[in-house]
Amino acid sequence: MSTDKEMSEEDKVTQATDIQEVQGNVENLEVESEKEEETSHEEHDLDEEVDYSGFTKKQLLDELKSVVATGNFIKADAKINDLKTHYDEFFNKEKEEALKEFLASGGAEGDFEFRRSDTDNVFYALAHEFKAKRAEFFKNQEKQKEGNLNAKNAILDRLRDLVDGEETTLSINAIKAIQEEWKKIGQVPASQNKSLWASYNALMDRFYDNRSIYFELKELDRKKNLEHKLELCEKAEALVKHEDLGEAIKALNDLHEEFKHIGPVPREEQEALWTRFKTASDAVYDRRKEFFESQKEVYNKNYELKKELIAKLEAYTDFSASKIKEWNAKTKEVLAIQKEWEAIGPVPRELGKDINKIFWSAFKLFFHNKNLFFKELDEIRAANKVKAEALIEQAEALVESTDWQDTANKLISLQQEWRKLGPTPEKFRDELYTRFKKACDDFFDNRRAANKAVNKEFEDNLLAKNALCDAIKAEADSDSKSEDSLEAKIHEFNAIGFVPRKNMKEVLARFNEAVDYYVQQLGIEGGNKDEFLFRLNLNKLQSDPNANRALNKKEHGIRKQISDLENNITLWKNNLEFFASSRTADKLKDQFDDKIKKAEAEIDKLKKKLSIIREF
Repeated sequence: MSTDKEMSEEDKVTQATDIQEVQGNVENLEVESEKEEETSHEEHDLDEEVDYSGFTKKQLLDELKSVVATGNFIKADAKINDLKTHYDEFFNKEKEEALKEFLASGGAEGDFEFRRSDTDNVFYALAHEFKAKRAEFFKNQEKQKEGNLNAKNAILDRLRDLVDGEETTLSINAIKAIQEEWKKIGQVPASQNKSLWASYNALMDRFYDNRSIYFELKELDRKKNLEHKLELCEKAEALVKHEDLGEAIKALNDLHEEFKHIGPVPREEQEALWTRFKTASDAVYDRRKEFFESQKEVYNKNYELKKELIAKLEAYTDFSASKIKEWNAKTKEVLAIQKEWEAIGPVPRELGKDINKIFWSAFKLFFHNKNLFFKELDEIRAANKVKAEALIEQAEALVESTDWQDTANKLISLQQEWRKLGPTPEKFRDELYTRFKKACDDFFDNRRAANKAVNKEFEDNLLAKNALCDAIKAEADSDSKSEDSLEAKIHEFNAIGFVPRKNMKEVLARFNEAVDYYVQQLGIEGGNKDEFLFRLNLNKLQSDPNANRALNKKEHGIRKQISDLENNITLWKNNLEFFASSRTADKLKDQFDDKIKKAEAEIDKLKKKLSIIREF
């Protein structure tokens, strides 16, 4: 196109105006860059600081999963480090306790190997995965920035060719296309950013400096930029009344980014336009500030509520009990307090750390005391396990015994001792009980199996005894009855053996009835009858399982009767010596003599009974 010499005065004035406009554009970009940093700073302030000192391992893992899920490798990194620091405290403490326990049990420190729990493996794997992805993310970011740098350098080359080449009617469209491409390209390495913008702005300045035509088109372009930015101002002003403050802040940041890349506006409108846009932005930020200010009273109320919960929780720090139920009941109450604590909400940031520390210290102290109780309980359970195993060994040693009654008594005694045992470790409780029960059941099953044969024998004995009773009655009505025959049948009855326990009284009563009937039919009278009946009673005693003891008891009773009678005789004889000679005294003497004679006769009978007992 035409050179400076060929330009009209009007063109020179217009060109000078464009140069000022380009300079304004550069200044506008710098100002907008500062506003972008301010906006980014405001967005950063939205991040909430969380105190993880009161979190459990599971809560730390859940929080880690939540943070990792955001995919924000820039902001999440600090939180990940904070979470890992708190989790490492739990992990190192558990490792130290495990080492102490290992050393206390006689292990050597060099042999100690601490195994992570499933929660530990998941946590550290997730943290490592995040770090690896973050490194890959930034690596890719750097690659992307390098690619962006190359793309922008290519654009600069094209812009340089366009500036240095001959201007045509398509130059303005080419410039617009270059501007749009430049805008779409992302970040470049920070060390190159300033020089790139400087080169870009310098080339744009040269382009407009070299222009001798299309100034009217440029002015129209600036007016369009003005209209576009006015629309952004209206959108920013509308955000002041947006209900969701978080969405309003995000939308405002997007508007700032768009405002930055639109391009220059007429210089006379530039300052007023930016002032309007900034005013709308400040109104949104002021609204956010007011919101945080309004929350201070709520936070203070939350602080007071949490202080009350701390006072309530501290009452549990000295709790002590000897029963698991009582500890479990108190644990539910403490966990209910924890839920109340978590439901209250945030407190003033400057007070949050201290009050959290107090609450969680009391919380941990309660569970520390509970752990000590269960540790002592574990020791008691371990001791009871040893006792239970000893009882099991004794029971198992008796399983094959055939001394049914004595062994049954021993097992019943062991069962009583088992009931007196305290708690055993839950891990072995069912196994120990199953072993003990099996030993008892095996013995009693064996006894029942053996008793089946014995019961059959008892049933046969019952039939035999009932048949004998019938035979005794039948013979009693015959002419062949005799004392010797009755005694023989009594001996036969005693020799038959035991009958079922439920039939013992019945068959014995029937036997006594038959014998009494036989004796009645014999018609024995006088002393012979007493002696015969006594002998029969002794014979019948032979059918009693405790016959020996019964005979000894009867013998002891007779001896006592003899002794008592002899003492009475001696007393009566001594008394006779004191009676004076008189009619009344003689009468008393006769009475005492009669008593003495009867007592001596009774002694003779008793001595005969003793001699009969000795025959059995």
